[in-house]
Amino acid sequence: MAYPYRIYDELRREAPVSYFEPTGQWLVARHADVNALLRDRRLGRSYLHVATHEEFGRPPEPEFQEPFWRVIRAGMLDVEPPVHTRLRRLVSKAFTPRMVESLRPQVRAIARSLVDAYVDKGDLIAEVAEPLPVTVIAEMLGIPEADRHLLRPWSADICGMYELNPAPQAQHTAVRAATEFADYLKALAADRRRVPGDDLVSALTQIDELTEDELVGTCVLLLNAGHEATVNVTGNGWWALFRNPAELARLREDRSLLPTAIEELMRWDTPLQMFERWVLEDIEVHGVRIPRGTEVALLFGSANRDPAVFPDPDRLDVGRVDNPHISFGAGIHFCLGAPLARIELMESFGALLDRAATLELRAEPSWKPGYVIRGLEALELSAAG
Repeated sequence: MAYPYRIYDELRREAPVSYFEPTGQWLVARHADVNALLRDRRLGRSYLHVATHEEFGRPPEPEFQEPFWRVIRAGMLDVEPPVHTRLRRLVSKAFTPRMVESLRPQVRAIARSLVDAYVDKGDLIAEVAEPLPVTVIAEMLGIPEADRHLLRPWSADICGMYELNPAPQAQHTAVRAATEFADYLKALAADRRRVPGDDLVSALTQIDELTEDELVGTCVLLLNAGHEATVNVTGNGWWALFRNPAELARLREDRSLLPTAIEELMRWDTPLQMFERWVLEDIEVHGVRIPRGTEVALLFGSANRDPAVFPDPDRLDVGRVDNPHISFGAGIHFCLGAPLARIELMESFGALLDRAATLELRAEPSWKPGYVIRGLEALELSAAG
């Protein structure tokens, strides 16, 4: 968990495509293969558009999970065309680049306020990394301020289902969180249909082709995908900079490097280490046949350290220009919220560099126990002197 990259080196060299018995998955380690398979329509995030569980040779999901999957599969991430195509087109009407860019002044103000309040408080993740994207998503969705404390726990609990072989308690917790969040969003959407506001939920209620379940699934996806990654890029990124003080000094001296630094930090310690796809038709990768009905684990963390694509890949270089990392995915499931994530990261890193230039690491952090979603438990900092 603390450092998977040596294992990735070994996989890329000796077993770029290999079967991993404990999880029943084919591991794909090289950038070119991961990038190609993300775009290959013979694979999908789901197989339920072409086969039942039984037809695909898979056991049915436990009955108690049904409320969770009803919410998740109503969003665009876990469905395939033509449903995915329709949902992405509809949601894109409300989530336009112009709308996202218009949020920049608001994101900047939130980031600066959090950093001002944070300095010398201790945990950067709890005080800045987590509240920033949650506040931004809450503002976008139009969540009343009194209810915003509910969002982070819901998101963390829902994302627990995405880990490899989650424990039964984590599964039940995810189901409960998805149900509570869905019920909350349905009530909020009903209010906004009666009295629309200037927010994303109101905009989505005006799209007649979007069902209530699809509206809920879209909002849950925006919260989870839109804030988990941003939190972990912030925590992982600052830990990376403190471990590479020359690069931190370089960034502090030349703020024009901030855009490339953000991309490099996403590459160097990837917040989403693995993304899964189901094989819908037999495929062959490096002479290895991967049969229909199996699952591939696309190792983003390995692909982003591939020396065939990134010169000196284990070196953090905040000025790295040629940086085709795949932290936001690729193909039809490329992250819709990538522009917003970049704005949030630019503003939070910029505010910290401006207002907390003397911050130093107080204690070496520990990693959360999950593998798929990679992040720190906490990052304790203090002002020098």
